[in-house]
Amino acid sequence: MRPGRREGGLWLKVRFSPSALTRAPLLSEVRQLIDSARERAAAAVNAELTLLYWEVGRCIRAEVLNGARAEYGQRVIASLARTLTAEYGRGWSAQQLRHCLRAAEIFPDDNILSAVRRELSWTHIKALLYIEDPLKREFYLELCRLERWSSRQLQERISSMLFERTAISRRPDEAVRHDLAQLRQEQRVSSDVLLSSNSTRAASTLRSI
Repeated sequence: MRPGRREGGLWLKVRFSPSALTRAPLLSEVRQLIDSARERAAAAVNAELTLLYWEVGRCIRAEVLNGARAEYGQRVIASLARTLTAEYGRGWSAQQLRHCLRAAEIFPDDNILSAVRRELSWTHIKALLYIEDPLKREFYLELCRLERWSSRQLQERISSMLFERTAISRRPDEAVRHDLAQLRQEQRVSSDVLLSSNSTRAASTLRSI
């Protein structure tokens, strides 16, 4: 039977839009499946890349420690960067290798890295690597993880000295460690941690920067 309808003895063609044939709930469900799969794939790739960079850094660190002078380490990195760039492209510059080395120094235990790499991207981790104070670095790491900051948001908060403006920064180191451990356990950010000693703003401070 011809698609259409009869009017006045004539068959009129009726055009169907492909989108009209797609049920909204079905389309929504399929989209959600695709988006979720993409997110999982991206997270898995990021985790593997971060592990790769850490392992590269560990290898470099072991080699550099065998040298008696700092100049030796620089030569090792420069030579390795030239070779890797020729074989694998621009992603293996001397600067990138220094980031890898720094990651191996900051996270000597791969168990610590395993927890971090599944929640933070390599770009996040690079922003944390050069914070010298371990407690300050852990503060940003935990808040970034719990608040799901983008790498840009993390960098903005570091640049704005968020840590220095909170009450936690004025406590003894042991108290800071306790607060951060409690934060990890409770999986939420307490306003007591964020309030500045000379401010009455609570956790909303984080999102207003």
